[in-house]
Amino acid sequence: MSDAKVNPYLLLAIGVIAVSTSAILVKVSIAPAGVLAFYRLFFTVLLMSPVFFLKYVKELKLITLRDWLFSILAGLFLAFHFILWFESLNYTSVASSTVLVTLQPLFAFIGAYLFFQEKLTGKAIISAALAVGGSVIISWGDFNISGSALWGDVLALAACALVTGYLLFGQTIRKRLSLITYTYLVYAISSMVLFLYVLLRSESLGPYPKEDWIYFLLLAIIPTLLGHSFFNWSLKWLSTSTISMAILFEPIGASVLAYWLLAERVMITQIVGGMVIMFGVTLFLIEERKIKKVVQQVSEVNTDVL
Repeated sequence: MSDAKVNPYLLLAIGVIAVSTSAILVKVSIAPAGVLAFYRLFFTVLLMSPVFFLKYVKELKLITLRDWLFSILAGLFLAFHFILWFESLNYTSVASSTVLVTLQPLFAFIGAYLFFQEKLTGKAIISAALAVGGSVIISWGDFNISGSALWGDVLALAACALVTGYLLFGQTIRKRLSLITYTYLVYAISSMVLFLYVLLRSESLGPYPKEDWIYFLLLAIIPTLLGHSFFNWSLKWLSTSTISMAILFEPIGASVLAYWLLAERVMITQIVGGMVIMFGVTLFLIEERKIKKVVQQVSEVNTDVL
């Protein structure tokens, strides 16, 4: 950390604030969820293109047929993650939607258990149960408001599951490619999927008011490029667990912005449920970090013996 010219914790905090704007920008736009998702990724790809073609395009030669298949699946999952999450914001509040989407580490835990046979620990199971309990509290409160708010919660949970699929399919490719090449490839595939989705649903790609075009561009710049770029840059000095925990503050930032800019009220069930979820996910991330340290120590001992 001492070698960093800029404090990585400062950039991590800026990254959290940046991604917290995503739900707000979706809420203020009049465009359908599919159109919003398409322009978010399309503009991101356009902005990344000069850097990719100048410095990273040669890496495409390293991509195998299996990599292409996994990239297409990752792009497909990412596209429908955005569609369902953006759609959820038409039914439920920013607070409920963003809190439920932060359950991603636990969905990843379930996916790793089902597909990679990773072992379950007692604390991991407890943390999962806490997170599920928090989700039930939020959903119960939203159900008392209206059935549509509960439907929005269901869409947010489905979006969370889909982004986990995107990460699971992408993790093997990411190990062999640079971050720029991997994200550019998946974003490009995802934007093509979204374009087809919009065409099949006969949704209009324009015209839209000038404000909406600004929102589209801001979605690409602030939460996508700025937010996630700062997270990825911070990985050089901070652990993945630290960054994962920091991302748990996204619902808080999004809820504060929604209260301030959109006059959205936060209910007691959202506060209690959100706190339970964040405690459960934090407990899981701490346990995951401990397990990784033990595995690393065992690996080092085995290496020394050999």
